[in-house]
Amino acid sequence: MNTTVEELTPRRKLLILATCCLSLLIVSMDSTIVNVAIPTIRDELHAPLSRLQWIIDIYTLTLASLLMLSGAAADRYGRRRVFRIGLLTFAIGSLLCSLAPTIETLIVARLLQAVGGSMLNPVAMSIITQVFTGRVERARAVGIWGAVVGISMALGPIVGGVLIDTLGWQSVFWINLPICALALVLTTIFVPESKSVTVRSLDPIGQLLAIVFLFTLVFGLIEQIPMVFVVSVVAFVAFLRHESRRVDPFIDLRFFRSVPFSAATVTAMFAFAALGAFLFTCSLYLQTVRHYSAVHTGLLYLAMAVAMLICSPLSGRMVGRYGTRPSLVAAGIAMTAAAVLLTRLEADTPIWLLIVVFAIFGTGFGMVNAPITTAAVSGMPLDRAGAAAAVASTSRQVGVTIGVALCGALTGAGLWWVIAALTAGVAILGIVANTPLAERSRARVAPILEQKVPTHVG
Repeated sequence: MNTTVEELTPRRKLLILATCCLSLLIVSMDSTIVNVAIPTIRDELHAPLSRLQWIIDIYTLTLASLLMLSGAAADRYGRRRVFRIGLLTFAIGSLLCSLAPTIETLIVARLLQAVGGSMLNPVAMSIITQVFTGRVERARAVGIWGAVVGISMALGPIVGGVLIDTLGWQSVFWINLPICALALVLTTIFVPESKSVTVRSLDPIGQLLAIVFLFTLVFGLIEQIPMVFVVSVVAFVAFLRHESRRVDPFIDLRFFRSVPFSAATVTAMFAFAALGAFLFTCSLYLQTVRHYSAVHTGLLYLAMAVAMLICSPLSGRMVGRYGTRPSLVAAGIAMTAAAVLLTRLEADTPIWLLIVVFAIFGTGFGMVNAPITTAAVSGMPLDRAGAAAAVASTSRQVGVTIGVALCGALTGAGLWWVIAALTAGVAILGIVANTPLAERSRARVAPILEQKVPTHVG
């Protein structure tokens, strides 16, 4: 049974929200902070481009693969319990990353770090939806959550630049340790234990097929082995077939009958693919082609960070007042403009133009997080909101993974034209997801999801 929240004071609810946001801070910031360290890691550990891509992608890919499983485990065994295990695992993984003597060891440590990270964000969102039950207070909490995603990702490159030049690349992992410790203490004191009303069975076959699909897709892109994509297609088709026939599936495909939910999922992949490609490519460009230090690189990202810091909370308020369409259309237009400008990136591109492009991209990306989260959970039954949010979180990580993988398969203007096409899709989906037809599809899905689902046997 779920723990009742009527006895929770407003102050305790805010502390719970702050605790959950701490986990979001480290997981999201780690997706960007490491990008600034990539050139230094390459030099010190003598890593080729493909191994550098795996430093980023093994993290985001593992997150994407395990988010849903971790969410289901938390619903079954207790959200606070799984959340605390995640914090401890993430801290151990971060410590091992900082001690890695070789690039292969670092990649393995990043995998462990991501295993812990997979137990944090979806579980934290599930905790938030259980604690903030009122429509208005939940919308406000989710808005803050979405803003923290943008803020943490904005801070990553700047904080990383300072740490790397001061203490070395290992310090980008040390910073996680005190935050994990604080979150662990706050969780123990303030977060109540809760479990899902409907205990959903685990789906090992669905989980395995999803992992095979994602890993072979990314492996094919990074290592540029076309035949691997055949395995990806087979795994994906098998996954859809298996999930559609299962009584209690790993991912409830009925979610996707809601046009706003489906649009939010694809939007997340498009926007975060742009982010992954942007940070990975620009970090290498600034430190390898332009020979800037990590601190200088971080400072150049300041324009992007400031834009994100301003636009993330602004977008949250806009979503609360006007819905998701204005934010998504503005985000798509801004990120597309930045991608088009980057098609003309040269070794002697004026620094003022780089700053302008970074600011434009930051404006667009800052606008996109709040509407993605809101569209994913809006209209979903209380007990399914966590699962819906986990799908959206998974889509974010898949997007970053694909974006970084594309950096090896595509180069120069070709990469940025592809990214421009994806970000233009963000604006288009923002319009499509807010039509009367889309709203009717969302209204039809909620009653279906509220139906009791028997636990799968066998």
